[in-house]
Amino acid sequence: MASRLLHRLRHALAGDNPGEAATGPEAEQFPESSELEDDDAEGLSSRLSGTLSFTSAEDEEEEDDEDDGEVGPDSLPSGDGASGEDADRSSPPDGQRGSQPLARQLQDFWKKSRNTLVPQRLLFEVTSANVVKDPPSKYVLYTLAVMGPGPPDRQPAQISRRYSDFERLHRNLQRQFRGPMAAISFPRKRLRRNFTAETIARRSRAFEQFLSHLQAVPELRRAPDLQDFFVLPELRRAQSLTCTGLYHEALALWANAWRLQTQLGTPVGPDRPLLTLAGLAVCHQELENPGEARACCERALQLLGDKNPHPLLAPFLEAHVRLSWRLGLDKRQTEARLQALQEAGLTPTPPPSLKELLIKEELD
Repeated sequence: MASRLLHRLRHALAGDNPGEAATGPEAEQFPESSELEDDDAEGLSSRLSGTLSFTSAEDEEEEDDEDDGEVGPDSLPSGDGASGEDADRSSPPDGQRGSQPLARQLQDFWKKSRNTLVPQRLLFEVTSANVVKDPPSKYVLYTLAVMGPGPPDRQPAQISRRYSDFERLHRNLQRQFRGPMAAISFPRKRLRRNFTAETIARRSRAFEQFLSHLQAVPELRRAPDLQDFFVLPELRRAQSLTCTGLYHEALALWANAWRLQTQLGTPVGPDRPLLTLAGLAVCHQELENPGEARACCERALQLLGDKNPHPLLAPFLEAHVRLSWRLGLDKRQTEARLQALQEAGLTPTPPPSLKELLIKEELD
């Protein structure tokens, strides 16, 4: 199975060391549903061609892969880990390579499901897989494009994760949802040969299927751990960059986090979307884009509605008033709402700024 893909990967990408991709008695046997299908092999090979990087034979001898040698807390890495700086090592243009095949898949899928009552699901596509050497560890960083219903030319969201991130998600979900998770397969750990073309190609396909299967089960789709897997690393990294004044870089991450939350469509609560809008508003203000910043504040105020005062309500109102004044737009309604909160003693005068709250917010 998938012999054409493996042949192409061995000779096109690891041609200088053809012996490395050869299988042996220790070759991993993936669950059947995680195997590459023959009719998928051609497309996956074309997609990943030129984006996979592998170790040499010498590297294979000293291999201590991240899957089994990693020791750490049972939580997703913080913003300066695999999902932050490591994610930056995977260049953003890679995420666009698979956008055309992904758009065609979306068109076919949504056309078939248009007249059904089945919820339209997300599509996941591994667009690059890079071996990252960060002594003393070495691991493969998989970049996936995430796209939901909408125009085919809409920019997909992106995430970059390593095997240990997927494995931690699988383990946590198995603990909480034994029944639904029993039918969902996952590529198991290996002691050796984690950086061969065969292993990376199979795992890429397995991760696509794994996430698709999770999204197909409503109980799992709404699980907080799955939401954390997609969004939390991006929020942490964006917050860190904002706090250090790197607003251009932070803006891209906040925008990507917003696309992820919009496409996932099942947030744990309003706090993360509001925090994301606060990050977008702060970065746009600092980059002298008052119109974009005001639009973010308006969207946040729509989400907040007329509910009980939220800690971010007064800061959003105050930012909206200031931006409206700067743009010469009507601010009377927002100003009256902010004044009513202050007179009721529900917020200090003046209220804290969005940037102050963003820096103090603890993401967990």
